[in-house]
Amino acid sequence: MAGVAAVIVTFNRLAKLKKVIAAIEAQSTAPTHLVIVDNASTDGTGEYLATVESSIPVDVVSLPTNTGGAGGFSAGMRRGYELGADFVWIMDDDGYPEPEALERLLSGLSAASDELGAPVPFACSVVVFTDGAICEMNNPAPTWDWGRLLVKGQNSVMVEQCSFVSVLIPRWVLETFGLPFKEYFIWFDDAEYTLRITRETPGVQVLDSVTVHDMGVNQGVNFGMIDESNAWKFAYGVRNQASYQRHHRSLPHFLLFAAQVVVGMRRGRVAGKLQRRMIRKLWEGFRFNPAVDRV
Repeated sequence: MAGVAAVIVTFNRLAKLKKVIAAIEAQSTAPTHLVIVDNASTDGTGEYLATVESSIPVDVVSLPTNTGGAGGFSAGMRRGYELGADFVWIMDDDGYPEPEALERLLSGLSAASDELGAPVPFACSVVVFTDGAICEMNNPAPTWDWGRLLVKGQNSVMVEQCSFVSVLIPRWVLETFGLPFKEYFIWFDDAEYTLRITRETPGVQVLDSVTVHDMGVNQGVNFGMIDESNAWKFAYGVRNQASYQRHHRSLPHFLLFAAQVVVGMRRGRVAGKLQRRMIRKLWEGFRFNPAVDRV
């Protein structure tokens, strides 16, 4: 069997982390490695991981500072590669894959590659909320011909972008495209990376591979929702997406995105000081252009 390194990135969610580990241990096809990236947690996670026991060999990556989800996934994917894994299977510390999730990702990725005649760069699960509804923040972006595999009898649809909640990525992708931008810290790192690796061949969402995302509140986001409590996260999102539009697409794409941010904030009646903060982040993104980190 191909070697799979399951990669969990965690920060101060010890109770949920234990549930994720249990869900991985319960897989019908067990990973060969379990890589847990501790993003400098302060809730006892480090002490727990120092003595954790599992039916799967555990490799703990303890980071000295919190590098955000982006930095954590970069470090975890690198470690999975160093362990010699043929695939990395990446997820957050609040996503619980159902028992056959990995098995179906592996078979779906293989079947899609055979049908398309080209290696498929990723396979992702369907992400549901704790009540069984679709998870609003984790819907992948489909291709224009998303049903091409469905009509051939496969249980997958073609997508070009997804979030890092139960995503299987082959080793060759890391060698060809490098790692996610750790400098993004949080937000849009998953979108940029999956868009980067699907330039030639799309990824797939395997419809019978399911993971439950225990994310608290099941709602999408838009720029009219910015307030004092979430502005720090939107600031990263605005900067990162502005950087992507400017440096990986074009100046017109950047200007269009900037307009969407400004109009969205005005429609949502976002506080003036927060609007000004986001506009500064737009211009920061215009200059912000991290280099690809290679394995």
